[in-house]
Amino acid sequence: MARYAKEHKQVTRQRIIEKAGHRFKQDGIDGSGISTLMADAGLTNGAFYAHFASKDDLVANVVAHELRRLADQCDALRPGREGLEDFVRGYLSPEHRDRPGTGCPSAALLDEIGRCTDGTKQAYTEGATAIMEEIATRLAPADPPSARGRAIGLFTMMVGTLQLSRALADHKFADEVLERGIENARTFID
Repeated sequence: MARYAKEHKQVTRQRIIEKAGHRFKQDGIDGSGISTLMADAGLTNGAFYAHFASKDDLVANVVAHELRRLADQCDALRPGREGLEDFVRGYLSPEHRDRPGTGCPSAALLDEIGRCTDGTKQAYTEGATAIMEEIATRLAPADPPSARGRAIGLFTMMVGTLQLSRALADHKFADEVLERGIENARTFID
């Protein structure tokens, strides 16, 4: 029996988390079975439990990873409100709308996360809080807590706008929803 280095196990675990993140956002948590998730990662079903205690454990890890990735993207933007405007435009873009598997887990999975275990909800709470804190820091660099309400309003408006745009069959109307969302975001930013 071959033994792998600890680093190999961590790399494999990370690959499972990344592949599962894409699959969950594309097909939903409930629509993604362990066999499909493991096949996406190039592994057998039997390898799953060497990395995660349960599917719920995987979901919590994926949610934490995906939101950390989004918070890191926010942190890497241009400074101040200009970076925040870039974030809004990228988030409410047709490309983000049309590629849910590579985008924000909030717009893709929020309804399912609400029905998940407390561990997943806690991971989501921590990740969403980090994103909203980043937004608040850009809205009021000298006093981020004073902008918490606007940050919550902006983030929730962005998520809802993207969800609505994804649900529309009329692409022209879906594009209009995104454009209006960008305009509405300005009321939070200015």
